[in-house]
Amino acid sequence: MAKERDEKAVTPRSEDYSQWYQDIVLKAEMADYSPVKGCMVIRPNGYALWENMQRALDSMFKATGHVNAYFPIFIPMSFLSKEAEHVEGFAKECAVVTHHRLGAAPGGGVQPDPDSLLEEPLVVRPTSETIMYAMYAKWIKSYRDLPLLLNQWANIVRWEMRTRLFLRTTEFLWQEGHTAHATHEEAWEEVMRILDIYRRFAEEWMAVPVLTGVKSDSEKFAGALKTTCIEAMMQDGKALQSGTSHDLGQNFAKAFDVKFQDEKGGWQYCWQTSWGVSTRLIGALIMAHSDDQGLVIPPKLAATQAVIVPIYRDDAGRAKVLEVAARLKADFAAAGLGVVLDDRENLSPGFKYNEWELKGVPVRIEIGPRDVEQGVCVAVPRVATRELREGEKRQKETLPLASCVGALKSLLDDLQKALFARALKFREEHSYRADDYSAFKQDIEKGGFFYAHWCGSAACEDKVKEETKATIRCIPFDGEKEEGRCFVCGAPSQQRVVWARAY
Repeated sequence: MAKERDEKAVTPRSEDYSQWYQDIVLKAEMADYSPVKGCMVIRPNGYALWENMQRALDSMFKATGHVNAYFPIFIPMSFLSKEAEHVEGFAKECAVVTHHRLGAAPGGGVQPDPDSLLEEPLVVRPTSETIMYAMYAKWIKSYRDLPLLLNQWANIVRWEMRTRLFLRTTEFLWQEGHTAHATHEEAWEEVMRILDIYRRFAEEWMAVPVLTGVKSDSEKFAGALKTTCIEAMMQDGKALQSGTSHDLGQNFAKAFDVKFQDEKGGWQYCWQTSWGVSTRLIGALIMAHSDDQGLVIPPKLAATQAVIVPIYRDDAGRAKVLEVAARLKADFAAAGLGVVLDDRENLSPGFKYNEWELKGVPVRIEIGPRDVEQGVCVAVPRVATRELREGEKRQKETLPLASCVGALKSLLDDLQKALFARALKFREEHSYRADDYSAFKQDIEKGGFFYAHWCGSAACEDKVKEETKATIRCIPFDGEKEEGRCFVCGAPSQQRVVWARAY
């Protein structure tokens, strides 16, 4: 057992943050490396988390009038050529299909059949604006067809050179919403509506506080007028862009002839938006909450919210404890809670504790013969929800069996709030005002969000990127208007923007 425990050990964050993250993903069985370089296999533990994310977000989208559809993974290359900025932004990341069948290769094996060359190469979608808007041009004829509010859950391929499980892989899963509107005002309302959904999901479900704002022109989506975003801080002080909502203006409408006849009989180009989040959110959740014991999952997203670990010394004790534990499991399940009863006989309770902590289950329920006699069980939250009492090494709560369901729900709610509060406190403690560029170049090494004046010039932005590897994460919506001087060149500035190194 000791050997197994060592194999499951996670590298401490303070020792090697990158290895710590990789250890959690692999050892908590969230994902694994694929035989295809740069791709990942999402294991059941990771996919269950993605399914819960999907369910929550899908409900939020549908509550605001959006419906789901699905479009092909293959995009004619000519489509990508129609919007110049867009194709330039994605050209280096595109995978291209040139043949439609295989044939025998000299010396054995297979190769693309030379006679199967496609008349037009097909791009494996890096994003779906072009293929979707070709259909929008067919479907939208009148102002009565607007707004068109579609979302799709799909996979995406972007040929990444440097990959990291969940954070950046060649293929990943996401949702992408694409809408068309009669006016720019309506489109902008949509952009902000979706951004608020992303903010609420990150904070209320993932327990991750985020900043909301607009990207600089150099950081915006290729082909958009404006890109809005949510930005989260990871435990190493780096930023992670966790969701984007784009104002596309009429750029794609003009490129793909997406127009409608207005009430006066005239023809107008639509105003469009696109927005998306991906399996990168799983990476954000891991890096925002997890610790040296392993994964930490917020209760609202956990597939398994509690694990029951029976404790006994002999067969008589086992029978007594398992009978009560089974009833307890049934009560939890009836209340809609995900629960596992770990009755594996070949493993000690201590080994089970470590394994379930590694996998991030929010609460562990311990129950032994003495607990059964007293009509109680012991609940141990994955992360403390209160200040520990004197001499207390780990938070433990004694819960009456008769009211255990309600008590567990309350504990899960407290844990959800505690995770958000802890992450918010960390962000606040690692957010700084930066007025001196020389000092900033040294301070950025420690990580964090730096609020600094910027004149708006690409030259100053590029200088900071080149010299520090920090980028403008966003121009925050809630930033106070404040006259100042650009911390790079000294030119006038009206507001501080957020700089950080990022994933």
